[in-house]
Amino acid sequence: MAIKFNVIERGEPGVTGGGTKKFYANTITAGEKDIDQLTKSIEKISTVSGADIRAVLYALVEVAADELSNGNIVRLGDLGNMRVSISSSGYATADEVKSTAIKSNKVIFTPGKKLKEMQKLITYQKA
Repeated sequence: MAIKFNVIERGEPGVTGGGTKKFYANTITAGEKDIDQLTKSIEKISTVSGADIRAVLYALVEVAADELSNGNIVRLGDLGNMRVSISSSGYATADEVKSTAIKSNKVIFTPGKKLKEMQKLITYQKA
């Protein structure tokens, strides 16, 4: 199955009026899968009950949030890794940088071996 894309026109970021516009490929999502649908799919290929699968997935979210908030990297095997990244204001000296310099944070996900292999095999189809 291929990932579908459409074509969109975008201007130059930061240029008044958009500057020179160019056309880019943009993915079209085929839908979404929630935790219940993922649970049913996992249940079909394993001997674990749906209730146990949901319990583990929900617990994983709680434990991962705790570990990330403690500054740890969360390694999920072939699925990938998660870590917290921060953005801060810049100062002239190191002594000036305090926790108040931090403007925002985000969770960075780095795909693991299986997902990287999947990325190499993706095909695309213009919608």
